[in-house]
Amino acid sequence: MFFFDEARFGLQTSLARIWALSGKPLQIKVKQAYQNFYIYSSVESKTGENFSLFLPWVNTDMMNLYLKQMSFEYGNEEIVIIMDQAGWHKSKDLVVPENIAIIYLPPYSPELNPIERLWKYLKTHYIHNRIFDSLKQMMADMVDVFAELKNETVASLCHCSYLEL
Repeated sequence: MFFFDEARFGLQTSLARIWALSGKPLQIKVKQAYQNFYIYSSVESKTGENFSLFLPWVNTDMMNLYLKQMSFEYGNEEIVIIMDQAGWHKSKDLVVPENIAIIYLPPYSPELNPIERLWKYLKTHYIHNRIFDSLKQMMADMVDVFAELKNETVASLCHCSYLEL
């Protein structure tokens, strides 16, 4: 059973609180850029197992590509994916592979999706207060982060006591 969501990562600087010397003026450089990409990801909240794709847009075509690749990755395993009710998740053109079943969360309830905690962690630790020279650089950095991300870390972030049976 996996929880799914996609998150936008872009070049516009994301500011967050930082430590600074008291009484000293603080200047932070920012970048106003509107290029972005999306990370589509599913996590198994108890083990931290995860599957992600970096894609250029959020739409039904990209969702179909993600589901097709996830189905291929997990071969003959039966997979349940729990996700929100975004329009492209419920589109009439959505093609759900035979080994995947989808369960939709109630509307307007992102707090029920543990993967939201992963997005917060990634943005806090790797995106906030940073300026990336290019979208390609940012994407390469995030690919490296995902390559080094341990299942134990993902499980510690995404495991919720309310998911215990």
